Amino acid sequence: MKKFIIIIGILFSIPLMAQQELLQSGPMLGYSEMLEVPIWIQTKSACEVKIIYWESTIPEKIFSTDVVKMQKQDAYTAKLYADNVEPGLEYEYAVYINDQKLGFDYPTQFKTQAIWKWRGNPPEFTIVAGSGTYINETQYDRPGKGYGSNYQIFETMHKASPDLMIWLGDNTYLREPDWNSRTGILNRNTHTRSLKELQPLLASTHHYAIWDDHDFGPNDSDGSFWNKETTLEAFKVFWPNPSFGFEDLPGAISFFNYSDVDFILVDNRYYREPNKKSGSHKTMLGKKQLEWLKNSLISSVSTFKIVVMGGQFLNTNAGYETYINNGFKNERDEIIEFIYQENIENVIFLTGDVHYTVLDKLEQEGKPTIYELTFSPFTSGVNVYADKINDANRIEGTLVMEHNFGWMKFEGNDENRRLVVRSYNADGKQLFEYIINPVRK
Repeated sequence: MKKFIIIIGILFSIPLMAQQELLQSGPMLGYSEMLEVPIWIQTKSACEVKIIYWESTIPEKIFSTDVVKMQKQDAYTAKLYADNVEPGLEYEYAVYINDQKLGFDYPTQFKTQAIWKWRGNPPEFTIVAGSGTYINETQYDRPGKGYGSNYQIFETMHKASPDLMIWLGDNTYLREPDWNSRTGILNRNTHTRSLKELQPLLASTHHYAIWDDHDFGPNDSDGSFWNKETTLEAFKVFWPNPSFGFEDLPGAISFFNYSDVDFILVDNRYYREPNKKSGSHKTMLGKKQLEWLKNSLISSVSTFKIVVMGGQFLNTNAGYETYINNGFKNERDEIIEFIYQENIENVIFLTGDVHYTVLDKLEQEGKPTIYELTFSPFTSGVNVYADKINDANRIEGTLVMEHNFGWMKFEGNDENRRLVVRSYNADGKQLFEYIINPVRK
């Protein structure tokens, strides 16, 4: 009898194991809104996928997303929408492949944004952020020691229990076999997204992303990259962002609001003029995107205005791909002058790219103070010369030259709101803390 029970148990577990094996990566939470949350997933082959979800306090009342048939043309990815949700609630969810429920040894849960205006104080929330995710793949990497390391950083970030994560570009590293074909681009994104250490963080934190040169194209690539439409297509396939530009302004461009903070996500690659092109009035954002950025800043009524961008903005060193370098300084100055002219307080640039972490602060008497938070890298190589860079706006004590991530908490009530900024290394050691108090008009 005992053997019979064991055999029956094995027979029932075989279908479940087969469906679990179909999972390539994810589930990953996308943006959080009051009435909608997308959940991204990728499988290894054609199958049917759905998400069952329920409010944590009412597990017997379940909802289901639409069933999606996974297709090769989309790299077997799907965005499934939880659209029977209410504001300010916590939900749990389960993944079904071919009507078989998958099992995970980490939480699968999400939270919708709360309705708080005219009702109370803005909700507190935390963010993790950074750039530079290189996952080694020996047969396609350069010879020698692998460029990627310290993958445990993603497990450390998960343990911090952030509400949101913002990927600041170079979220994957396209390589020579990748950037000239759709197959290569999708394969590279798949390889990075499938990292084992990354999966728990994907499943219970809401993710937003911009891109930079290495997920856009080759190193230091610009708007002339011939295959940018394909990399943009891949970006849309792999990231459940709120939007991807506009009808007349394509790109890795988006916007979202969370609590009393506006996040303006800009694309510094799609419209960028070549670094090597001569001239001092070059554009990095393009005319339309620059105008949209200005309009977004001046229209914002939120406490903090966060501009999310791939490369550094305030750094005064004319080296690497800082905004002040390669003929883009006038456009940078135009943005700063616009902030001054319109007296827009509490603007913070959130950037990556440079393979080190640092905070910058631009102060002029009688003008709004502008901050920049640069977090890099997660797993790619560290810039070991960062301490030699002459940056007049650097905040002392915030330079980090090791694998790390940024941690930000927007805390306090409406009258005592503040932003706490920290950096942690790959193993969770705190490297610095800095506090930004908003200016109230």
